[in-house]
Amino acid sequence: MFRTTRLKLTAWYLLIIMAISISFSAFIYYGSSMEFDRVLRVQRFRIEHPNIRPPIKPNFLRRDEQSLSPRLDPEVANEARVRVLIALFGVNVVILLLSSLLGYFLAGRTLRPIKEMINEQNRFVTNASHEFNTPITSLKTTIEVNLRDKNLNLSKAKKVLESNLEEVNSLQLLSYGLLNLAKYQKIYGNFKSENFLLLDVINQALAKIKSQANEKRIKFKLDISKKLTVRGNQKSFIELFVILFDNAVKYSRSNKQVSVLAKKTDTKITIEVKDQGIGIAKEDVPYVFNRFYRSEESRTKQQVGGYGLGLSIAKSIVSLHNGNIELESSLKKGTTVTININV
Repeated sequence: MFRTTRLKLTAWYLLIIMAISISFSAFIYYGSSMEFDRVLRVQRFRIEHPNIRPPIKPNFLRRDEQSLSPRLDPEVANEARVRVLIALFGVNVVILLLSSLLGYFLAGRTLRPIKEMINEQNRFVTNASHEFNTPITSLKTTIEVNLRDKNLNLSKAKKVLESNLEEVNSLQLLSYGLLNLAKYQKIYGNFKSENFLLLDVINQALAKIKSQANEKRIKFKLDISKKLTVRGNQKSFIELFVILFDNAVKYSRSNKQVSVLAKKTDTKITIEVKDQGIGIAKEDVPYVFNRFYRSEESRTKQQVGGYGLGLSIAKSIVSLHNGNIELESSLKKGTTVTININV
């Protein structure tokens, strides 16, 4: 599809360029031809009236009497016209070839962002469809099997409903993540920016994951000034830290510690979230901010929920605040997420 579109766009480029080139060539040929005719008329007049000087208007190709003394033969003038025509034709052929190459290149550059966007959308739809298909298939299979079970009683039905409820919760979690990702991947009109204390936001985020942290006896160590102020959307920052803290808890073993450090310079605020979890393999680190990406370590050795959307949402939130987010990790040693917000 894009190859065809690229060729069509190249053809439009060529049509416009060649229309301009041919128009200028026609103007040049017409002007040259008129000048040849003028010179011939002047010479004919001088031959017929040697004692009379003809009234000649100034012309950019006019020559004085000495330069016009060698008479211009009409056949020579016609030959000159042909030479001009051939030269203009050659110039237009060169322009056609060069503009074809340049137009094809520019068409590719023009269409590249659109192609990348559509490819990204296709990958998103494919991945989302795959993620939705798993719990839906599980629900459908469970329901079909139990509908055919003639010995289904109330106790077994309750267990089926409990299992189905887990799948429904998974679907709800996935849809919530997709909606959040879509929301933060564009700057929306009601994006409210305000000054707030960073420590307050972090405490609110900690309150949301407190039960998970207590269950695994994971402690948070905070090194943040009580007066450190950040400007941005407070609600989205709370969600950002909930994502980071939730990941730190999920991928950490029991009785570990998560450190949160924040410092401010003249140009930026740097926030570090460091855990002592299972870590991420070096080859997986470049892809952790991609949608639906989960490292092999997290998929196989650590049975945790999630669809690989959290860090994508976190990156979108940080980008909306003109900042950047980085991740460093080592297997069995832990992960450090660093956020830099320009001030």
